[in-house]
Amino acid sequence: MNETEGALAISAHPSRSGLVVLRLAGDLDHYTGPRLRQAVEDVLRAPGPGVIADLSELAYCDSTGMTMIITAYHRALAAGSSFSVAALSPAMVQLFRVAGLDQLFTLHASVQEAVDALGAG
Repeated sequence: MNETEGALAISAHPSRSGLVVLRLAGDLDHYTGPRLRQAVEDVLRAPGPGVIADLSELAYCDSTGMTMIITAYHRALAAGSSFSVAALSPAMVQLFRVAGLDQLFTLHASVQEAVDALGAG
């Protein structure tokens, strides 16, 4: 499938530790946010230790997108799982810090760092 500008591609990649990495590529906003919600719901149907959102290819995230990430976090916790973010661009790290989300999430520098940190817990 060819993704156009303004689209969001989400792919799930299970790790050896049982964590599921959701790779987001493109724009996370009002129009594409429901796709993240559905992807998290799909992952949480099966019991597992957690979800890592790989944001390395996220080009844009508006306030609705940030709300979707927070909602995914709370949904995972309610399901007895975990939700972490990893591989944010410098601009996304700044956005998360300005919004205070670095107080809610540990901002893992890479997916491997997140897998190592969560897989050990």
